[in-house]
This record gives sequence, C-alpha cells and structure tokens, in this order.
Amino acid sequence: MPAADETAARYSESLLAFWAEGGVDAMLLDEAVDRIATGQIAPPRLPERKVVAAPSPARAGQPDISAAVAQARALAAEADSLESLAQTISGFDGCPLKFEGAASRAVVYRGDPKAPVMVIGEGPGQEEDLRGQPFVGRAGQLLDRMLAAAGLDNRVLITNTVFWRPPGNRTPTPSEQAICAPFLERAITLVRPRMLLLAGGASAKAVLKKEEGILSLRGRWFEWRSSDGNLELPALPTLHPAFLLRQPAAKKRAWSDLLTLTERLDRQDRPA
Repeated sequence: MPAADETAARYSESLLAFWAEGGVDAMLLDEAVDRIATGQIAPPRLPERKVVAAPSPARAGQPDISAAVAQARALAAEADSLESLAQTISGFDGCPLKFEGAASRAVVYRGDPKAPVMVIGEGPGQEEDLRGQPFVGRAGQLLDRMLAAAGLDNRVLITNTVFWRPPGNRTPTPSEQAICAPFLERAITLVRPRMLLLAGGASAKAVLKKEEGILSLRGRWFEWRSSDGNLELPALPTLHPAFLLRQPAAKKRAWSDLLTLTERLDRQDRPA
C-alpha cells in the first residue's frame, strides 16, 4: 500500500475510534430527518399524577425523652430557691449525661443569685466537672476577664443548658438539652434577670429555638419567653469563649456584643 494511502487509513481509523468513544454508533440513517421541524413539535402531554408524600418514618435511635422531661418539669416546679433547685438537679437521674461523661456532682451555677444578667453556656467541661462550677477552665477565665472589662463581673449568674459534662467535652445533644430545659427555665424564673447572654451556638439554638448558626445570631436581640408565657426577657447570643481561644480575631465581635448588652443594661438603670 502506498505511503499516502496508509496514512489516510490510519487517519480514518483514528477518527472512527474518536467518534466511537463519543458514543456515535451510526454514520447515516436510512431516511433523512429534519431536526428543525422535529424540534418545533410539542411533546405529548402526559396525564398529571397526584404525588402523595409518604409519611416520614420515625428516626431510629432517637430516645423517647417525654417521661424524663415530664419528671424534670415536675421536680423543677417544686424548687423555691436556687439552692433547692441545685439539690434537685443533683438527685435527678433522667439525663443520661449524668452516667456518661460526669465524674462528679452536677454543675449548676455560680454568681449572684439576684444578678441582672444570666449567662447561659452549653455544658460543663473537664475542669468544671472536677470543681463543680460552670466556666472555671480556660474559657471561663477568658469570660471572667471580658465580663470584668465590660463592668459586668459582679452583675451576672452563670449556668449552662445541661448540668453534666458530655463525654469528651462534645456539644450536648438537643435531647439532652430538652431534658434539662425545665431546670434551666426554673433557674431563670427564680433569678428573674433583666436579660440573658447566650454563649455559643448550642446555647442560643436551645434557648431561642432557632436553627441559625451563632455567626448569624450573635449581636442580635431576641425575646425569650417562659413556657407558661409569664416571663419575657431580652436575650443576646454571643460567641463562646472557647471559640475565641481558637479564633482570637473574633474577640472584637464578642466584645462588641458585651458593650451592646452593658449599654442596654445601664440604660435601664438610669432614672427616667
């Protein structure tokens, strides 16, 4: 075969292989098709079918916490002081965290029982578990310095959404927070602060029943309302001190939140 014919044959084989790999399996059709005319014909309309959504199955592994919540609510209602509430929480066995992550007693609160501001964090860590008080580790020490700088160090009571350390210092689950919620609400009712400072996303979501992240919630005022509707308080979400230790550049945002809270608190204190 002449060299020119051999080159042409190889070129043809290469071109055919290219189209074959691209999915082309026929070079010509038996009859010509007018693609323009075909594209102008509307496809037949299929009869509409009513789609019925299937009921969502119950999620496996989700515990039934209704009995524990009811028991917590009944016990919390009987507490007539923070001291008695702390004793009640310590004796409560309905939250699984008590038997999973905690090494010592329940961690309930520290600070002034008549404070105008209640700081609510997520849950105790290792240091808090050992000492029996919330926010006493590195994050708590940072929180104390920030509160002092804002003039709030003697004007707060500090607590958490759960009262036992989650295993490995993980974020408490919504179920664990829901079980402890009646105790937290009773603490708010007994203290009757003028406003709430919610430290961290888990706290803000649980207390305010919001799904947004903390970077969206922080710095904005919300209204917290008790389950019976008898108490309404302004609530301000802010960044958790543990987050600030990991992201020091975010401290200016938390500091801005504290100044916002202090300004509103002082405004209420000034005579009309």
